[in-house]
Amino acid sequence: MASTTTPLLPTHRTPGNKMPGNKIPGSLPLSDVERQYLDDPGYTDRHLQLDQLLQALEQSPETRDSGQQLDRAACRLKIAGLQLDLDDRDNAWQHAHSTIEVFIEQHRIEDAALAAQYIYLCDKDDAVSAIGQAAWLAVTFPVDPHLTVNILDHIVDETPDKSDGAAVAAATAHYVVDLRAEDNNREQLELASGSMLARVARRHSGIEDQQQFDVWVQTLELDDPEKFLIRLRNVIDVMVQDTWWFDREALSNTLPTYDDDDERPSDGHDEGTPA
Repeated sequence: MASTTTPLLPTHRTPGNKMPGNKIPGSLPLSDVERQYLDDPGYTDRHLQLDQLLQALEQSPETRDSGQQLDRAACRLKIAGLQLDLDDRDNAWQHAHSTIEVFIEQHRIEDAALAAQYIYLCDKDDAVSAIGQAAWLAVTFPVDPHLTVNILDHIVDETPDKSDGAAVAAATAHYVVDLRAEDNNREQLELASGSMLARVARRHSGIEDQQQFDVWVQTLELDDPEKFLIRLRNVIDVMVQDTWWFDREALSNTLPTYDDDDERPSDGHDEGTPA
């Protein structure tokens, strides 16, 4: 029987469908895509870089050509990142917002997720909705695990200390690392996501030792992805409500379906999707 596209992620790598063990502590660096837009070593003056990008954008024609539209969107996203870095949130918000439609239409999901994260960081009225949509994109599709964990960490920041939503987001971050991290950065990401989960446990229930932590994980069913991923979907729905900027169903239809006994497809889209 073909599986549905309801779960956010498959549960095919962890034996027994259980989340991997948790380690403490660690800090999370920029993801590759964030570094691409924010850490260009060729520029030491962010103001100069921003001026050059704005000039390049002004000189590039607005066109229906998909390639040129994508180039303009990429330029705008770089501009938004620099403007955020320079604390120009109003203009950063406008530039980041202008990229979402193009990135979604051209299935540049990672860039769309980063743009939504930038919108969140601008701290405007749609910030909570933005990070919810960023999380939906980053968890549903095979986005860079660094960026995905960073986005989920923002959801932790947006939830009350005693809310289970933070625990669900942190558990998902740790699980994403298990599914996606490459060998060369797996340990670093496991330490960082494990640290996030431990931090949430302390603020949620005052957890201080490993035995308490293990009981807490089991009590909240954070070791069962089939359960906590559904709860994450519900958290995202509450955050975004009816303010979605894209058609989730249409995007979900780009994901492959597969039989439960089949191997995962090898076309680069090995993730599930929320309803």
